[in-house]
Amino acid sequence: MIVRWVVLAVAAVFAFGTTAYAQRGGAAAGGTIAAVQIQGNVRAEVETVRSYLQLKVGQPYDAAAADRSLKALFGTGLFSDVVIEMQGSTLVVKLTENPIINRVAFEGNNKIDDDKLRDEVQSKARQVFTRARVQSDVDRILTIYRRSGRYNASVEPKVIRLEQGRVDLVFEINEGDVTGIKRITFIGNEAFSDGTLRGQIRTAESAWWRFLASDDRFDPDRLNLDRELLRKFYLTEGYADFRVVSAVAELSPSRDGFFLTFTISEGERYKFGEVDVSSRFQGLDVDVLKRYLLMAEGDWYDSTEIEKTIKELTELVGALGYAFVEVRPNIRRNKDTKTIDVTFDVQEGPRVYVERINISGNTRTLDKVIRREFRLAEGDAFSSAKLRRTQERLKALGFFEKVDVSAAPGSAPDKTNLEVQVVEQSTGDISFGAGYSSTAGILGDISIRERNLLGKGQDLRLGFSIGTLSTNIDLSFTEPYFLDRNMAAGFDIFRTSNDRQAVANYSDASVGFALRSGWAYSEYVRQIVRYTLRQTNIYNVQPWASPVVQAQQGYATVSELSETLSWDTRDVRLNTTKGWLLRNTIAVAGAIGTEQYFRTTADAVYFHSLFEDIVVSVGGSAGIVMPFGTSNLRLNNLFFLGGDNLRGFAVAGVGPRDAGTADSLGGQFFYATTAELSFPLYGIPKELGLLGKAFVDTGSLWGNQATNLGASILDSQLMRVATGVGIQWISPFGPIRVDYAFPLVQDPWDKTQNFRFSFGTRF
Repeated sequence: MIVRWVVLAVAAVFAFGTTAYAQRGGAAAGGTIAAVQIQGNVRAEVETVRSYLQLKVGQPYDAAAADRSLKALFGTGLFSDVVIEMQGSTLVVKLTENPIINRVAFEGNNKIDDDKLRDEVQSKARQVFTRARVQSDVDRILTIYRRSGRYNASVEPKVIRLEQGRVDLVFEINEGDVTGIKRITFIGNEAFSDGTLRGQIRTAESAWWRFLASDDRFDPDRLNLDRELLRKFYLTEGYADFRVVSAVAELSPSRDGFFLTFTISEGERYKFGEVDVSSRFQGLDVDVLKRYLLMAEGDWYDSTEIEKTIKELTELVGALGYAFVEVRPNIRRNKDTKTIDVTFDVQEGPRVYVERINISGNTRTLDKVIRREFRLAEGDAFSSAKLRRTQERLKALGFFEKVDVSAAPGSAPDKTNLEVQVVEQSTGDISFGAGYSSTAGILGDISIRERNLLGKGQDLRLGFSIGTLSTNIDLSFTEPYFLDRNMAAGFDIFRTSNDRQAVANYSDASVGFALRSGWAYSEYVRQIVRYTLRQTNIYNVQPWASPVVQAQQGYATVSELSETLSWDTRDVRLNTTKGWLLRNTIAVAGAIGTEQYFRTTADAVYFHSLFEDIVVSVGGSAGIVMPFGTSNLRLNNLFFLGGDNLRGFAVAGVGPRDAGTADSLGGQFFYATTAELSFPLYGIPKELGLLGKAFVDTGSLWGNQATNLGASILDSQLMRVATGVGIQWISPFGPIRVDYAFPLVQDPWDKTQNFRFSFGTRF
């Protein structure tokens, strides 16, 4: 019985204690907040802190609300530590504020200046310091260095504490060396060697001669480009199933270079099978279109030929009067026969008209300068080919760093707006030049030019050229759309002087001006008309000079009207790989002045790519000049042959010559031809830009009427022939060319020159 009462008493005491504990815990967790106390804030206002709290006076304490308040205060970035707790009935918020950044500095950076880094980092002076933001800035700085190829760069942030809650933030940078490409390897290639494939991609292995380029630095974006370049290369060689399985870049353990590995699957090689053209246009003769197909059955498959054919057919059908044209290639792959059949389906595209042309981004260039390059106008039928040509013409202006022409929906389904976005670039420049050639000696020049004067597209240039053998000063101005017509007009003012003592014991000078106008008949045909008035002077004639030269000493006035008609389809002007250039110039002098003559010259050159990087060119020029009446032609108006236009012979080394003094006297008739093979040098990396040359030059110059001056003139129509080899380098400092040629056929009195060197640059 006693035991039973003891047990009941213990149970009662335990029950009472448990109830009291539960009541105290409930008061702590859910008690009413009587006051809120903020501690530790120096810069932050009390009311600002209160605005982030989700616990208010008079409300019961809620742990979840306290947690949300804690996160909200941390989210402001103003505090490095926050504690929220109940002390009795008072909610106490203890704060530790982040310091303020006094200044941001960079140490150890030599390759990238402070201003560029300061623009990239988010931490700024007078901002609140946060560790998260500093870590983000470290990552951004490392990204900048990686873009420049320095993957072993390191950044360590240092915080220097100052008084009044301020700190100096210093980024200590170890830039490291440029992380190059140690090796590029291909796995799965059987048709082409590693060396051939390396020549197709942009990324290159590091080498000492690439110190001026950046292609030997690892760039993830360039790696994606390389994948696409490999795909295009194989598709042009007939491998329609080609794919890049993977492209992996591995950083070496020493972090001083990358190993790139491309794993590829070549697949089978295909040929073109049946190639045909179909059309849904009534009256359109598909047999005519078939003549413009760039491939034939049995040719190796080439995807670029399909793209070019689509462009050709689209432009051809559009020129025949069909405004809405769409050419779709239907491709059928025959795996059994390894052939691909292609049918170009010419059909009517959607009828869409240009509603508006909107131009943006041009702050300096006038709208009309851009609009006049358009091959489409508002209200015209939309043509993707004309839109593409418009973008090409705008880029060719050279006024814009970026040109983007796109079509956007108009106010109706059959209308479209053309959106033109441009980014302007500097069009004014001052350039200095230096060079040397066997023809002109040492050269130096300076020019000041503005290609977009006042935003009107006008071209103004002032140039000075001084050399050991020639001097030239000229001022030129060109208005590309004179009187708002598709016709260029301009003028030139010039003064030139030449030292010809080594050629014929005299010097000459010319001063004058020219007015010119030019217009285009089509995309490739252009005509230029020019009027020139100049005064010439032959001086410093040596006493032992030819009687012909001595008789022409003094001044003369030339008034010349000329026209030039040209047809130019070359792809590029330097290192041309394909296209034609045909040009004819006719000039007549004698309306006023002392000189009266008729002159015509013709030039033609054809470029054709035999194989990849192997180009053959065949060209020639010819000319004739005849005086009016019985007067003799002056030396300034005759032709001279040799040097650049007939290698293997000296400047003015071919043609009529005084038998006694050996002075070159020029000629009335000439022709010159050249056949040249351009090829890459074996074992020399392609990116160096070195090309080998092999050539054969022929030509002749004859005809001199100055036989009545007592001079014995040597003259012959013999065809001179010379052959040789050369090297051309399009260097970062300008084009450099070295030729060695030797004559095969010559007259005894000709002046020869085996070695020729030319170098020039603008900077």
